[in-house]
Amino acid sequence: MGKKGVLLVNLGTPDSPEVADVRKYLDQFLMDERVIDVNAFKRALLVKGIIVPFRSPKTSKLYKEIWDGNGSPLLYYSKIQANLLQEKLGDEYHVELAMRYQNPSILSALEKMKAGLVESIKVIPMFPQYASASTGSVMQSVMEIISKWPTVPPVSFVSSFHDNDLVIETFANNALKYQPDSYDHVLFSFHGLPERQLLKCDHTGHYCLKQDNCCESMNDTNKFCYSAQGYDTARLIAAKLNIARENYTVCFQSRLGKEPWVQPYTTDVLKKLAGEGKKRLLVFSPAFVADCLETLYEITVEYHEEFKALGGEHVQLVESLNDDPRFIDALAGMAVA
Repeated sequence: MGKKGVLLVNLGTPDSPEVADVRKYLDQFLMDERVIDVNAFKRALLVKGIIVPFRSPKTSKLYKEIWDGNGSPLLYYSKIQANLLQEKLGDEYHVELAMRYQNPSILSALEKMKAGLVESIKVIPMFPQYASASTGSVMQSVMEIISKWPTVPPVSFVSSFHDNDLVIETFANNALKYQPDSYDHVLFSFHGLPERQLLKCDHTGHYCLKQDNCCESMNDTNKFCYSAQGYDTARLIAAKLNIARENYTVCFQSRLGKEPWVQPYTTDVLKKLAGEGKKRLLVFSPAFVADCLETLYEITVEYHEEFKALGGEHVQLVESLNDDPRFIDALAGMAVA
């Protein structure tokens, strides 16, 4: 019998922090029809004519702030995760790592599995909460590639793991070293999405964003909603740490453009909390399984400086899952399920 294939896929990273490589990365990322889900002409006009030319030099500077001797933190931790998972699963499995955008590519990883004659493929998009622009895009790319193979092995996907016990435990344990009770408030800051992408996931057409707090609890209508899954992740981590509901806020960062994105925005929450006299904030970023630009710079540097300018004192990031053995155990459980 052949080995069982396990493909881990994270979002991606430029090959280097230089402008040319950042430009290539942003172009591939933002031209994805699931990321900027407008008609192809408008998307090309926005991405190639406006966003990439103007954003690439600025984003390059930010990447240079977090790039170190190990290169891209996201790629560095992703490689460790794949290696540790291979070690955990043993010789009966063939583990490969891919990035949805740039390198190592999904195509190259699948070709290695094909050459290795794997008997099946389990795809784990490395996004705890499902979103069409992340998990859905990975699924589409994998299916498009494998559909062209003469022989298609059994393929299965993990659509989300927002409520995985070991994932929740790892995030909670990472926070303990900071003594959560010593902070004035806790933020669960998730990556943002345009509201229209949430609305598209409401197949009933009459639930999403039609009532206050529609994402506060999970039900059959919103069980695939990115925001609802995010709120569920936050609730589970808070419960593990005995953080009362009034002592934490779910918010969304990394807004792009002027149209409405999922709210509340993290920047608005910072202003509100500073106005209430809060001084010290503990921030989780549970949409990411590895620390990256959005955690190491956007939260640790930008939000910290913004909060201080508003009268606050400190914003403390809770590290991501990175190379924690419990997360590797979680991945192993998903791989063999």
